[in-house]
Amino acid sequence: QVQLVESGGGLVQAGGSLRLSCAVSGRTFSNYAMGWFRQAPGKDREFVAHIRWSGGRTYYADPVKGRFTISRDNAEKKVYLRMNSLKPEDTAVYYCAASRRMSGSTSADDYDYWGQGTQVTVSS
Repeated sequence: QVQLVESGGGLVQAGGSLRLSCAVSGRTFSNYAMGWFRQAPGKDREFVAHIRWSGGRTYYADPVKGRFTISRDNAEKKVYLRMNSLKPEDTAVYYCAASRRMSGSTSADDYDYWGQGTQVTVSS
């Protein structure tokens, strides 16, 4: 069993930065690819970024490419999402997720475990 707990969300002005963290419990954290998704009010959950189990390869959705950085620390069992140059359209609940597909995926259906989410609000 894997449990995920996000933190680091909050209110920030446009152009600002935040770093989200996801603490993972479970013995086999390094066997999972990790992803971040977000869901804005009235919209479907959308993919943001994922990182392979080894941490060597990352992938980003086009709207966040060049502004967001995903990273992981397998020793600490944490995954991070550094968000720079935030825009009001980045406002959403952000979710951390773990996938047994070690190569990662952009599809929420491929993720086996989810956190409870953390709110990010970007004011204009």
